[in-house]
Amino acid sequence: CYKVDLKTFDDSRYRSLGGTLAPVLETIRQLHARGLWVEVLTLLVPGWNDSEAELRSIARFVASVRPEIPWHVTAFHKNYQMTEPANTTAADLIRAAEIGASEGLQFVYAGNLPGRVGDWENTRCPGCRRTLVERTGYFIRRNEVTGEGNCPGCGRTIPGIWAAGRR
Repeated sequence: CYKVDLKTFDDSRYRSLGGTLAPVLETIRQLHARGLWVEVLTLLVPGWNDSEAELRSIARFVASVRPEIPWHVTAFHKNYQMTEPANTTAADLIRAAEIGASEGLQFVYAGNLPGRVGDWENTRCPGCRRTLVERTGYFIRRNEVTGEGNCPGCGRTIPGIWAAGRR
């Protein structure tokens, strides 16, 4: 399993962090091409990487690799030496998650504001929209994915690692 932080879709901003965008994008492509489970995370920083255009670009890229790749948008919190900008709000995360879904991503999650982002903490079947995994933060309240990794409502295979050795 791999979690890849896709911090921005702007190469100049990546350079300000000491890296470049292209290798991050290629890493996501190659992990998927090798059949490894990959999830993408974007820390949403107000005024830095949260424009609609940038979020759409990120979502389109992830969907172009595979629409089933989970995309997690998480909230920035002021801390220690980084006390600007303002904290990311639940509304900001919900907006980003809605953009991801509108671009075709099937598994978008708004994280680290437990209980404040509605259904965006849960896993829903892309076929019948049944809630399969209900969460509050890291706490799983209900898991209805079958042992074979399917939706019990419509039978659709739900990508993920649901049992040892299954993707």
